Amino acid sequence: MQTRNLDPDADSPLPAGSKPALHLAIIGAGPVGLSLALLAAQLLPQLRISLFDARLIDKDVTGDPRTLALSLGSVQLLQRLSVWDPGLAQAILQVNVSQAPPTLRHPLFGASGEPEVRLSAAEQGVAQLGAVISYGQLVAPLQAAWNGLVAFEPGRLSSRFGSPVKNLKPLEAPETGVEVDAGIAERFDLAVVAEGGVFADQARKAVSRDYLQNAWVGTLVLADDSPVGVAYERFTRNGPLALLPLRPVAGQPRRAALVWCMPQADDEVASLSDNQRLAVLQSQLPAAVGKLQGISGLKCFALGLNAERSLVERRIVRIGNAAQTLHPVAGQGLNLGLRDVYALVDALRSSGDIDAALQRVEWQRAPDRWVMIAATDFLARSFAWRWPGLPAARGLALAVLQALPPLKKALARQMMFGRR
Repeated sequence: MQTRNLDPDADSPLPAGSKPALHLAIIGAGPVGLSLALLAAQLLPQLRISLFDARLIDKDVTGDPRTLALSLGSVQLLQRLSVWDPGLAQAILQVNVSQAPPTLRHPLFGASGEPEVRLSAAEQGVAQLGAVISYGQLVAPLQAAWNGLVAFEPGRLSSRFGSPVKNLKPLEAPETGVEVDAGIAERFDLAVVAEGGVFADQARKAVSRDYLQNAWVGTLVLADDSPVGVAYERFTRNGPLALLPLRPVAGQPRRAALVWCMPQADDEVASLSDNQRLAVLQSQLPAAVGKLQGISGLKCFALGLNAERSLVERRIVRIGNAAQTLHPVAGQGLNLGLRDVYALVDALRSSGDIDAALQRVEWQRAPDRWVMIAATDFLARSFAWRWPGLPAARGLALAVLQALPPLKKALARQMMFGRR
């Protein structure tokens, strides 16, 4: 089999007239696809890269308000790419995971009497556990950085915005590679699919499960004295309920992003008024959140698991939500995708054999992604179970985690950096 040499030590663009070793197609210019394009351009200067996306290149994405929760490892990757502005994000200083009544209560659980796990940046010896940022505030600097690189190296890097990819076709030897059809069929040595989408709109993959749950997402207005930089994950009888702290805006009240999961068979959120929604949320959230002051309009998304068994299909690689769409209970979907990015570029940089590099990515990423898939799947399905004693068992598990610092540290490391 013919292989193409990649020089891991090269640190400058190719000399004029030289032929790049590998032509890479990246499909999808969201956070994962753009991060891959930038990191590959930075660390693999012999690579030709073409970035495809259906949206037009001049579309303004800065106002997209979708909330993204980033782990510390993801923040560090974005810092490496020189696209991270801490002034646009809210640092997560603490994460509180607890269970709403009815549950086992005991004085050993602390002042609230409720089982909870408290993870703090100070305990872990880091400045922050992660950060919360809007989709637009993350994608805009990523795209601006990519546009700058394309302008600097137009012979090596190209943008194909406004060019939705219609089909991918693996090619057999001797023309090993991938045919990418975006109106005109072109051959690439490697294609990486980084387009995500929501569960309801995706074609079903090899591992798929409809949780028959909805996620209601929006924004809550908090009291001015509510804790700063604290994220909350609350296990309720109907499903998980999460609050993510948002960056303060001068002259505006404190806010938090809301993810409220409900079973579709017993979902009455749509029929409630804003005041009724606030009352229900106030009764389910821990007292530490403080008095809720207001709520935005909520959007509803169906939840499910949709995952490929393998990231790699010959010379086609799927990463991020293209590889696994998860329940939001752990907030790790984007972080998995960014870890896919780093592993792929690192493997290509370390090996002169493309296929060997892809095999390395497959086995290296498997433990992290399958641990997260299994954990979120178990938690998501457990809320549909009505077994006697299950809430008490879940509460005891939280209490044990809080009582054993080594277990807490392991959980915090998993949240910050994934399984290594």
